[in-house]
Amino acid sequence: MTGKLKAYRPYYLSSLALAGPVVISQLGHTLVHTADSVIVGHFAGTVPLAAVSLVHSVFMIVMVIGLGIAYGITPLIAQANGKKEYDECGVLLSNSLVINMLSGLLLFCIVYFGSMAAIDHLDQDPEVVREAKPYLFILSLSMFPLMIFSAFKQFAEGLGFTKQAMNITIWGNVLNVLLAILFVKGMFGLPAMGVRGVGYSTLIDRCLMALIMGWYVFRSVNFKRYLPRFKPFRVDRQRCKAILGIGAPVAMQYVFEIGAFAGAAVIAGTLGAHIQAAHQVAITLAAMTYMMASGIAAAATIKTGNSFGQRNFFRLKRYAVSSYHIVLAFMGITALLFALLNQWLPWIFTRDLMVIGIAAELLIIAGLFQLFDGTQVVGLGILRGIGDVNIPTLITFIAYWIVGLPGAYLLGITMGWGIKGIWFGLTLGLLTSSALLYLRYRRVVAGLYRESR
Repeated sequence: MTGKLKAYRPYYLSSLALAGPVVISQLGHTLVHTADSVIVGHFAGTVPLAAVSLVHSVFMIVMVIGLGIAYGITPLIAQANGKKEYDECGVLLSNSLVINMLSGLLLFCIVYFGSMAAIDHLDQDPEVVREAKPYLFILSLSMFPLMIFSAFKQFAEGLGFTKQAMNITIWGNVLNVLLAILFVKGMFGLPAMGVRGVGYSTLIDRCLMALIMGWYVFRSVNFKRYLPRFKPFRVDRQRCKAILGIGAPVAMQYVFEIGAFAGAAVIAGTLGAHIQAAHQVAITLAAMTYMMASGIAAAATIKTGNSFGQRNFFRLKRYAVSSYHIVLAFMGITALLFALLNQWLPWIFTRDLMVIGIAAELLIIAGLFQLFDGTQVVGLGILRGIGDVNIPTLITFIAYWIVGLPGAYLLGITMGWGIKGIWFGLTLGLLTSSALLYLRYRRVVAGLYRESR
């Protein structure tokens, strides 16, 4: 066993070197919402915190659609780079930027014309809905700059340059926290904005991140050889089709998973504001570890995509297996931390003792599904690198909408287990996704080996 692990050591080190900055960048998306929850929970109260939970459950669906579409360029860039088709990378960036900008505008319209009206019909506390609406509108405005940032970020990461996006994300989150406190509390002569304040801070943060990430890509010597054929607003039907051929299924994978969790948040909201706030606390902590695992998955996509482009299937398999090992070790540690610190972690978000007590119980369950959450997202990452996205999309639909969300409603509402039952249903969905995606990975890799003989 020791000898086998030793053989994987170079792959662990290479994957971790690439994954580290991606983990921090991925975590940045969640840390924005985590900071919102912490600041609102401490400075505005329980009802505004429940409003944040409701908005995030709705907005996250829209956001992950955008992030999934933006992700479509990453495996294509990794594969083209593996084939030494450097000019192709610049053409892909041109088309990705156009797709992302149009997607940002479309997603804003979906929120403005759809979600703002639908939020009235989710059987939520009227006070929570009143607080949530202006926050949802402001947050939806940030989709356009977020999509521009993502186009440049996924381009750079597909080529293995991950540190700059990490640095921009870190400083962006620092700025977001400072502005959020300033706006929510109303300091230095500004009026106290409450929940709207965290919306404005996020919008400003994402605009600056888009500008800086674009400036980095065009000014850095690292990308000179990739950009000769880049042209603003250049549209090529075949390239757009290729990007959307990966990005659209990835977006649907995100929608099926995050949509199920958003549905669970809405179901939790029917049980009362305190339970909804506790759900927000626990799910925010779980989302942080998930986004870190998704960083490991993103590194797996890049490594397997590059290996696939070079037709080096032995190396592809080694990177895939090492990614599974890394995520199991990481999620095992976070599961242990959730179990040991379940009474203390909720204090980060709120001082409401009822909310803290419920959230502490949920963190024990969260510790259980950490392993399934990590292995399923890595399975998706590996398959994306190979270009296999359609069957995994079907798997995520079955896992979350046939098993997970109905299971959450059955256990939580029909059988009367309450919020714990909702979380056990979600855990069952994650287990289903993890197992089916692993079987799919084994089958696809076996097929690649047969083709190469």
